[in-house]
Amino acid sequence: VQLQASGGGLVQVGGSLRLSCAASGRTSSSYTMGWFRQAPGKEREFVECITWSGRTYYEGPVKGRFSISRDNAKNTVYLQMNSLKPEDTAVYYCAAAAGPGVRTDMIAYDYWGQGTQVTVSS
Repeated sequence: VQLQASGGGLVQVGGSLRLSCAASGRTSSSYTMGWFRQAPGKEREFVECITWSGRTYYEGPVKGRFSISRDNAKNTVYLQMNSLKPEDTAVYYCAAAAGPGVRTDMIAYDYWGQGTQVTVSS
């Protein structure tokens, strides 16, 4: 499975971006898809994930601002990011984990995209 993330860029505080992650190869709707991010000098952290059945799970910092979705027909997962803050600045990575269920640990993911830079300016 190959993952291609796109949609990053430079945005002002309070702005929005939508990231996309297109999967190719041996794709399957049974994958749990996740987004992680890594800010300069920090460890990569979990942002949000969506299971094959559409269940979503996120961690605290993005509550009410980020929303993950998927289009299984297009093998694509999206991360809608609203009300962006400077602390959201990071490289965002999409990842795929075989099988159902919520996944929050990096080690649980089998495939990774190359990352897309999001920069929020104040």
